[in-house]
Amino acid sequence: MKHKTITAADYIKTIAWLNESIIDWAKAGNLYSIGTQSEQLGQYHYVYGFDGSVISKGGEYAFIYQKLGTKGLLLKNGDLLREINRSYYCANAYEYPAAFITLGGVTYLVHCPIEYCRLDFEDVETGEIITDIPDRDPQDFFHSRLEISPSSKFLMSKGWVWHPLDDVFIFDIEECLKNPLLLDEPKLHHNSPTEICTASFISDAKVLIGSSDEVINDEAEHFPPKHVAVWDIVTNEISTPVKVDGEFGNLFAINEELAWDTFEYPKIININTGKVLEKLESVNSGKQRSSIVNKESLVQLIFNPKTKQIAILNGSNIEVLAP
Repeated sequence: MKHKTITAADYIKTIAWLNESIIDWAKAGNLYSIGTQSEQLGQYHYVYGFDGSVISKGGEYAFIYQKLGTKGLLLKNGDLLREINRSYYCANAYEYPAAFITLGGVTYLVHCPIEYCRLDFEDVETGEIITDIPDRDPQDFFHSRLEISPSSKFLMSKGWVWHPLDDVFIFDIEECLKNPLLLDEPKLHHNSPTEICTASFISDAKVLIGSSDEVINDEAEHFPPKHVAVWDIVTNEISTPVKVDGEFGNLFAINEELAWDTFEYPKIININTGKVLEKLESVNSGKQRSSIVNKESLVQLIFNPKTKQIAILNGSNIEVLAP
């Protein structure tokens, strides 16, 4: 594990990866890179309690938001396009769902602007919600922790259902754009008897999943609590689960053998054996292990799917780790 610290001259509000640099669009697009001075790409500071940020693939668009709130701002090159809101319902209890996807030269913000349980695709330029069609009837699911697969084929929602249980849904993006009703009843859904509290794309076909200590039914021996496995979404089969050597929470797949875990402190886990290979106990990475979280357990943490780095915000410092 390689560890570098970026120290800023001022307090940092939000972090997002822009290639191999880190950008804070809530503070005029301050750009931070290892070994170089920060530079400012924008001109506007957005004075609000924003603590989350996602950016589009090319970096042109950004969405800054409150993770446990209802308010967000959609930006283009740092300039405000419009305000974005989600339902108040339980908003203080789980992470705001938001992600960008670009298809056919059009960039969409994927979020839940109409109902907490309904995913929609909004054209960032026009504001049109292109999935707002008659007969939408979404399942009662709190979408959260959205993630796009490596080739932008699939969308994953790592949210929860009442009473409360974490779960994972996966959607074929192009098919959902053709028929938005598919967003209401996902075809890709695991069959685990144990609560799935964390997940991460390894590839377009494979997803790393981890179970909590919550057992749903008496078939839990097929996927015991506090284990990890690989879900093949082509065959809808789950590999033999492996018990992790210690507590884990938010997993980020590095490859088919390794993954980051960020519960309490960063660590690298061998997902085939469950062994913790490396850890850095001096860096606080929060206690999140679910989409349902309180403010005290949250730490701003971002994963770079290209470089497999993670970055953790610590006041005016950014801790950057590479496998």
